Amino acid sequence: MGKHRKNFVPIDPERAEKIREILHYLYEINKLVPIVVEGKRDKKALRDIGFDGKIITIHSGQSLYDFSESVMNQFDKVVLLIDWDEKGEELYLKVGEALRGMWEDFASIRELLKVLCQKEISEIEDIPNLFRRLSGESLNVRVWED
Repeated sequence: MGKHRKNFVPIDPERAEKIREILHYLYEINKLVPIVVEGKRDKKALRDIGFDGKIITIHSGQSLYDFSESVMNQFDKVVLLIDWDEKGEELYLKVGEALRGMWEDFASIRELLKVLCQKEISEIEDIPNLFRRLSGESLNVRVWED
């Protein structure tokens, strides 16, 4: 029982709404700019909540150097949406350095998500479940009501 209690997140519709706003904004950006995530589960989580733009996974068998070269040759801008656990932060710094000048315009998106999610989660793949726990509903980034 103690372990279950640790993962308990009280319903917080206001925080859920802020997460939805940021992700909807990212959805709009993703129509033109690819999102870079760590792995397949992160990509699947974004697809599951409605993202249909280009999503590139870092862990696809290429070295970080080859990955960065490939991205620089194909795109002018990218959004770095890398986990904020210890491993993710390290990767974020390395990829950020390699892709300097391509992602900084969108850095605030990851920072805002990090602030809104940080206590409970540190991985992109967990955002849909956190949203469900906060709001009691599933997240769909395509739907927007004012």
